[in-house]
Amino acid sequence: MPPKIIPTTESAAMPQTRLALTRIEAAHALGLSAVTIDRLTKRGLLKPSRAIRRPLFAVSEIKRFLKATQSQPQALGETPTKLRAGK
Repeated sequence: MPPKIIPTTESAAMPQTRLALTRIEAAHALGLSAVTIDRLTKRGLLKPSRAIRRPLFAVSEIKRFLKATQSQPQALGETPTKLRAGK
């Protein structure tokens, strides 16, 4: 019978970091639906890795997307610009 491997405090303390997420995990991380992730991918706003059959979204790509789509804070008293009809 092989000896049991007991995790040491070092391995138990080291968090498991992932480099990429599935589309469902990416959707959950962003608070969106998987369909919205598909739409963002189709529009080119999120770029998955297609090294394997299913798309994987790098954590760095998700962070880049968030930074690129950050809204600019408005000055006090400034009203939001209204969208023009038909545009």
